[in-house]
Amino acid sequence: TALPVHHVVPAVGYHIKGAFHSLVYTGDTTICDALWHEINKISQLKYLIVEAAFSNSELELAILSKHLCPSMLMQELAKLDKAHLTSELKVYITHLKPGEDECIMREIADVEIGLSISALNRYQIFEL
Repeated sequence: TALPVHHVVPAVGYHIKGAFHSLVYTGDTTICDALWHEINKISQLKYLIVEAAFSNSELELAILSKHLCPSMLMQELAKLDKAHLTSELKVYITHLKPGEDECIMREIADVEIGLSISALNRYQIFEL
């Protein structure tokens, strides 16, 4: 199912529902209340793959290019309805700018929001 996102060019995220769990892939996006409104309706959300393209030092570039940096991502993740989430939810970060991946992940780790967050690995497999 396509999900609304906000980017410089037309784009969508995706909700994939399996037999037991769901996965959301946001694709390219910036701050988008409509996206989180739809995500909060999804039952059995186990995997959330979301972008963080730039470090916090490039906040202005993230805003102009309609991507996320860690501080923006944390604001977006705070929109998750925690009462609705399963304890199994895993958040994976994608679209990391080459050469800044460690810095971006460090900036994400510096903010404790009670979610399991890690970088998406190449060839990672998700069972739904």
